[in-house]
Amino acid sequence: MRTVAVNDAGLRIGQDHQNAKYTDGEVRMVIALHEDGMSYGRIADKLDMPKSTVASICRGDRRGQPACKWKEVQ
Repeated sequence: MRTVAVNDAGLRIGQDHQNAKYTDGEVRMVIALHEDGMSYGRIADKLDMPKSTVASICRGDRRGQPACKWKEVQ
């Protein structure tokens, strides 16, 4: 058994989602670098991810849900 983050509907979110390609740590790094003034392109090059993904994360289009609760799964 392990604990995963879920949203208010009980669905997995963040790095625990079955389709997640990036860890929560990588997403936090994208946001931190952008807040420090780094451009989407430089962040994308530094973290080896598409510029469109970086932009979506920074705008809150992706990975923007907070964990409402935690659930035990097998």
